[in-house]
Amino acid sequence: MDPEAVRTFVAVAEEGQIQLAAVDLGITQQAASKRIAALERQLGTRLLLRTPRGARLTLDGQAFLPHARSVLAAVAAAEAAVRPGARPLRVDVLGTRVSTAGLLQDFHRAHPDAALDVVVVRAAGRAALEAVRDGGVDAAFWAHSLPAGRLPAPVRTARVLDEPVVLAVGPAHPLAGAETVSPAGLAGLRIWMPGLDTTAEWGVYYAAFAAAFGIRLDASGPAFGMEHMARTITASDDLGTFIGTRTPLTRPTGLGLHFLTVTRPTPVYPHWLLWRDDNPHPALRSLRAYLTGRYGDEPVPDDELWVPDWPANRA
Repeated sequence: MDPEAVRTFVAVAEEGQIQLAAVDLGITQQAASKRIAALERQLGTRLLLRTPRGARLTLDGQAFLPHARSVLAAVAAAEAAVRPGARPLRVDVLGTRVSTAGLLQDFHRAHPDAALDVVVVRAAGRAALEAVRDGGVDAAFWAHSLPAGRLPAPVRTARVLDEPVVLAVGPAHPLAGAETVSPAGLAGLRIWMPGLDTTAEWGVYYAAFAAAFGIRLDASGPAFGMEHMARTITASDDLGTFIGTRTPLTRPTGLGLHFLTVTRPTPVYPHWLLWRDDNPHPALRSLRAYLTGRYGDEPVPDDELWVPDWPANRA
């Protein structure tokens, strides 16, 4: 059923004349008559009687009128539901307790009127890319392990955060009294990262970091969560783990963890934002401007950073 034909019928019913309804709708009288005729053919009944004094409803037209108004109301509601800015901006943050969720929280504090729908698609970055490409989310964070030239059109990406990696150890660990450590100084030490998924981008990242500096990664044991990992490391005299500076584990209370700055060079985990260039949501423009505007304020100079070969160069 053509909504414009239904709209024309309702306008004629309210005005009582096809000519006046046509003027209201901004169409010709002939076009309005054709719409009504097509609607009547589709319904198999006469809705209006044309008289010298105008048009009046038949009994079937009277029965159809309230339903026609409901159809127009439904069409208006459907259009409003997808109008840019009418629905919350849907953003995949990778995990609710990681730095990307913190980035979105910062944005929300700066733009409290922007409605947000925070979701976690899956761990793998390709899943986030597919979700953006297929319209499942408006934006997503990832580590950009795919060359920019291979991004499916019209997907775009921009680097929004370089998150330094620190080493967490317990009070009995040999490095507990130090403040800093170089990646080379970690060679041979046991870095425990239980459940590290080598197919996920952070798994690929840490594998590349370990290979570059001869670091021993231990992914054994089940992953019971950050608190269990923190308590295990606190009680150990030889375990350490890597964590991003914006991850909640770096601010525990009462666990006795010691954190060392990894430097010369400083490993940073690169976070990128994905979006479709043809997405008109106004909050997406605000999010992009907010995140890209803050990028580059990190205190670590470019030549002292370490990132794998697969991300694009620092913007």
